[in-house]
Amino acid sequence: MLDKFLLQGPQDARLTILLAHGAGAPMDSASMTSAADALAGVGFRVARFEFAYMAARRTEEGRKPPPRAETLNPEYEAAVAELGASGPLIIGGKSMGGRVASMIADDLHDRGQIAGLLCLGYPFHPPGQPEKLRTGHLAGLTTPALICQGTRDEFGTRDEVPGYDLSDRIEILWLEDGDHDLKPRKKISGFSSADHLATMAKAVKAWAERLPV
Repeated sequence: MLDKFLLQGPQDARLTILLAHGAGAPMDSASMTSAADALAGVGFRVARFEFAYMAARRTEEGRKPPPRAETLNPEYEAAVAELGASGPLIIGGKSMGGRVASMIADDLHDRGQIAGLLCLGYPFHPPGQPEKLRTGHLAGLTTPALICQGTRDEFGTRDEVPGYDLSDRIEILWLEDGDHDLKPRKKISGFSSADHLATMAKAVKAWAERLPV
């Protein structure tokens, strides 16, 4: 059984990033691990945690389906409190984890508990259902935010996202030919997954250094 948090990166890092997983894969999935490794590699203290439904899959038979994203807001807020970061904190996550973080970000930011929001592959809409947008709360977002998105992400492509009503507090890093895990097809794009993860981590570091903390 894993501990509540997976921690890596310098213990004395200036900034901590708390990441939640996507709807279908745990906090120690290959995608989450590679992203956390990249962020820790540029000097962040990175913490990963699991929502209760995902943690239950480790001990129970069958796959407990994910609940509605908004019902996970209290769990994310509890994780922030339990982590008790001593310095500035950025919250976010992969796909659904980032979406949940985005729904609680403004309240936490207003209370001075977080410095920013980081989303890795934001699920702007379900695959194949571009009319079912999950962006309503993003129009008025006041928390500084960075979304790292693959240009061919089926949850929101580079052709689609510029047409959405998004807050000017949101910056988007587009990763060429990246999918929902930010992975490109090297023969088509010329980039490897490692290339994109390095670009992502450097961009997050540059963005975080501009945050008013």
